[in-house]
Amino acid sequence: MITVDDFAQEAKHWLAENKHLAPRDYGAICPPDMVNEGLAWQKHLYASGKAGIHWPVEFGGQGLTAAHQAQWLYECALVGVPGVFNMVGLVLTGGAVQKFGTPEQQAKHLNATLRAEHVWCQLFSEPGAGSDLGSLSTKAERDGDRYIVNGQKVWCSGARYSNWGILMARTNSDAPKHEGISFFLLDMSLPGIEIRPLKQMTGEAEFDEVFFTDVEMPAEALLGPLHGGWGVGMAVLTSERGHIGTSVISLERRLDSISRLAEGRDLSPTERQEIVKLLSKGMAYKAMAQRQGPVASTAASLMKLGITEMMFETSMLRSDISGMDSLLVGPEAFGVLSAPGGRIAGGTSQVQRNIIGERLLGLPREPSIKKPENN
Repeated sequence: MITVDDFAQEAKHWLAENKHLAPRDYGAICPPDMVNEGLAWQKHLYASGKAGIHWPVEFGGQGLTAAHQAQWLYECALVGVPGVFNMVGLVLTGGAVQKFGTPEQQAKHLNATLRAEHVWCQLFSEPGAGSDLGSLSTKAERDGDRYIVNGQKVWCSGARYSNWGILMARTNSDAPKHEGISFFLLDMSLPGIEIRPLKQMTGEAEFDEVFFTDVEMPAEALLGPLHGGWGVGMAVLTSERGHIGTSVISLERRLDSISRLAEGRDLSPTERQEIVKLLSKGMAYKAMAQRQGPVASTAASLMKLGITEMMFETSMLRSDISGMDSLLVGPEAFGVLSAPGGRIAGGTSQVQRNIIGERLLGLPREPSIKKPENN
């Protein structure tokens, strides 16, 4: 097996010759207006042996290790190109199907996902079950050789261009909330599925709402044990590693952007002090990420919370420095409108504070509030 160092050199050389074919690095989720570019890039990665770096060869991967995958993502981040097209498919779905899928499910989905023929969205969050995912109410009721799905999902990235989805739905309403959920591989073309773009206050619609009305889903769509979907979902969400290096590069670019706030401006001492404070915070988070190493831990909650607040403060400071006119239109106005979303995306700031308090500081668990029983 090729060493990680040798693989890094080979990846650098390949990216130097092929980066002109790639779209810009859009992060974890491809924007709807860049889907064609993203699909073409993923197909090129597959044809060039750069897809599924740490997936088994029998599924179309390269048979290397998670360390090689981490290095690949790092090298892609350095040159500003996406390491994968469809994170939900290549990371979450791929990991779930490899670990919990039947041979039939693995044969049907894994190689097709690497080839970008199966594009996936995540159907987890609901209007009443975001941070508390265990409270989801979308139902999948068994009816012979099928499940009948009814309910609603929200904040779904890429639903409008995905032909498959990973769905968590309630299959036992009488069980404790985490024990009555199952995990499914859902064909998004089934009748009864309605997708609506969800418009944000920025004017964009990055996310979608998905509605299910008597959707007839085949029984073989179940992934893992019946009523065991919570364990499947949590294993998938917490098992993927290798993004620490890319997050450091992203943070370095944000810090560079913050440092340029002073260029060409006659700032007040207070504004200069605010910039220094933000840069100091950012350097501390960078050191924390590097100290953590390649395996994520609860310290990731410190970085998620801290960087989210740092970027919120940066958006506010940028608008203050630019003056009131900047809030009418332009990047400063967009930044102010989009900044609050960071406190929700990827695990809310409230949830991160709970994790920090309970797991790092050893504080008592947040008390649960019992819902009143219906009379």
